[in-house]
Amino acid sequence: MKKAAGLAAVVAAVALTLTACAPGSGAGTTTSSAGPVSKDVAAAGKVTLTVWDQNVDAGIAEAQEALNKQFEAKYPNVTIERTAQSFADLKKTLRLALTSNTPPDVAQVNQGYPDMGAFVEAGLLRPLNDYDQLYGWSSYFPKGLLKQNSFSADGKSWQGDNLFGVSQTGELVGVYYNRALLNQLGLETPTTLDQLEAAMAKAKSAGILPLSFGNLEKSPGIHIMGVTQASLLGAEGVTKLVSGQGGAWTDAPTLEAATKIAQWAQDGYLTPGANGVSRDDATSAFGRGESLFLINGTWQQAKLETAMGTSAAGFTVLNSAVDGKPTTTGGQGLAWSIGSKTKNADVAAAYIDFVTNAGSAEQLMSTGALPTVLPASYQPEAGTLAADIATQYRAVQAANGVVPYLDYATTTFYDTLTAGAQDLIAGQITPQGFVEKLQADQAAFLAKR
Repeated sequence: MKKAAGLAAVVAAVALTLTACAPGSGAGTTTSSAGPVSKDVAAAGKVTLTVWDQNVDAGIAEAQEALNKQFEAKYPNVTIERTAQSFADLKKTLRLALTSNTPPDVAQVNQGYPDMGAFVEAGLLRPLNDYDQLYGWSSYFPKGLLKQNSFSADGKSWQGDNLFGVSQTGELVGVYYNRALLNQLGLETPTTLDQLEAAMAKAKSAGILPLSFGNLEKSPGIHIMGVTQASLLGAEGVTKLVSGQGGAWTDAPTLEAATKIAQWAQDGYLTPGANGVSRDDATSAFGRGESLFLINGTWQQAKLETAMGTSAAGFTVLNSAVDGKPTTTGGQGLAWSIGSKTKNADVAAAYIDFVTNAGSAEQLMSTGALPTVLPASYQPEAGTLAADIATQYRAVQAANGVVPYLDYATTTFYDTLTAGAQDLIAGQITPQGFVEKLQADQAAFLAKR
């Protein structure tokens, strides 16, 4: 997840075009570390590979442990030393770790300007174009997703010519719903924002909590805003806005999204005291049947299946009011990147390939995690949560409806957006004041580029 982090910022070409070229191939400048690269992991001798990740949620945590053991079995000369922590903690600690005398060889890095761009600009990440050519990542991953993990060599231009990471998981942020409660209320699965609001109003009238929402960690504010804004502004509008290529955060659709969220809080549609409730507690409450809806990412699949069984919950993505196509925040999980100080680049690249390739996809799916590239043969039983997620994932990609995580916009946007969303939900800032803060942050950032 992004999590939450952790599939996201894409320019319209997010569809699964598996014949795409690598970032920077055929045009522009390609930066790569000096010297030849190799797949010969054994030639590295005894290696302790330090790995930092945020794969701590149910499903992906189990898959990661299994993949690490499989990698060590395949390469007995390698011992993996893993540090796993939450998305919020990783954001706080990773920069310091990369600049230390004992930096991780491999780390999951949040895309966009706040983390990946800042690390590239500081020279803390190794470009991966040479390993892309060695392992053929460009022929496996969609071009739009690889571009999301790319920057100019100086870190100033997102989606540049240099690849700095490869993602392991696919992600969508959408609306989970309780099938039994939806049927009890006589409602159909919502596919538009209007339908979602009408369902929440009916649930509230029936004494049912409409939307389980915990914003203690602040990052869930990105998700509720992302889903609501995408349904009003559409994929092209959000992508241009986040990338600084057009529009303003004060424009009517984004203001309307903020206004709706503030109204939901005021009307009691959200968990009471949501800013003091953790993301995990809100998810658990939904899993216990205490609310009709939950806005969260596909990375919660395994946790909800454990709590509710395989078919008690469903998952839906809202259609855009602009073109009627399914549109939402998402794309891919955090990128696996190589630290620039590593002395084990070949081993690190082999590890990245191992945990992101088609073989890893099977391992991920076996534990309820969603791989970045979903095999065509994957067809879960109809009526299950897994089937809903697979269907929505494919539909959103086919519609080019995946839009960026909003915090990608500037180096400081994560803090501005998440703090602002807490204030918005608490009624401590008006929707107009909220979007003006977002606009001011991006305007100041773009003025310095």
